[in-house]
Amino acid sequence: MRRPLSGRGDPALEMRELVRFATLAASSHNTQPWRFRISPEAITVLPDFTRRCPVVDADDAHLWKSLGCAAENLVQAAPALGYATTVFTDESAGGVTIHLERSASVKPSELFAAIPLRQCTRSVYDGRDLGLEPLKLLERSAEAPGVRLILLTTRTQMEAALEYVNSGNRIQLSDPAFRQELLSWIRFNPREALRTGDGLAGRTSGQPPLPRWLGKRMLRFVLTAKSQAATDARNLRSSSALAVFVSARDDKAAWIEVGRACERFALQATALGIRNAFLNQPIEVRSLRPQFESWLGLKGEKASLMVRIGYAPLAPYSLRRRLDDVLV
Repeated sequence: MRRPLSGRGDPALEMRELVRFATLAASSHNTQPWRFRISPEAITVLPDFTRRCPVVDADDAHLWKSLGCAAENLVQAAPALGYATTVFTDESAGGVTIHLERSASVKPSELFAAIPLRQCTRSVYDGRDLGLEPLKLLERSAEAPGVRLILLTTRTQMEAALEYVNSGNRIQLSDPAFRQELLSWIRFNPREALRTGDGLAGRTSGQPPLPRWLGKRMLRFVLTAKSQAATDARNLRSSSALAVFVSARDDKAAWIEVGRACERFALQATALGIRNAFLNQPIEVRSLRPQFESWLGLKGEKASLMVRIGYAPLAPYSLRRRLDDVLV
């Protein structure tokens, strides 16, 4: 799925290739909650509600942000095949439509080359300072209507954010429904991961392969609020900064814009050799979110995603489902 883009000159193959690059986008728990409808001059990204996470994402906000991520990959890939794009969000139709028009003047940006390389790197980073110019580029990449990026770069800010992350861990991991939902998306061994082509594969975070029955039993004792707090503290303190995406509204159109902005941010980071991973607990826990937003100083805006960034080696990549499985 991560091979270079091909098929130029064959319209049918070009459309499939654009969908393939769209599927390399980020999604919560690597659920890949999308379907794609191809028409002669457009591709529509549709929600796949069979892949929703009703506990951690009760209002489907993460799902719609994931659709925005996929749409942005498609927008970035289209110029490489000679297409200009226009994006329409149609809430009544329930998706994002990218109209494609042949153009001799379009050229792909550096973000296009980063699409097959982008990943959520959940490891420890090396703590190096990012520098002013990379931060400016990252801020610029996230610019979008109704979306704003807040960068937390001081240790004081990051430690304060960590308190909200840990509070989220305590609430989420004491909820049996949350634990069961998370467990359903964990792939304990390569056979499981290859069979489903989705989910959180242990190999991407350095975990040894285990039979599912053993992994489930061990997770009962290993995955605790205390252990997750220790992991998140180590990971966050090794990071160079935190990026919080906030939106003026809290609806489907806004979530899609946040997803698009976040994907551009991740692609720009990848182009700069910077890794990223989500830390969304303060946003996912409804009782914490208003407190977190108040701490950020928001006045009516909504915190939508939080990402840690820094330098680290690439990790193994997560898998993707077969192309035919995501086409309508």
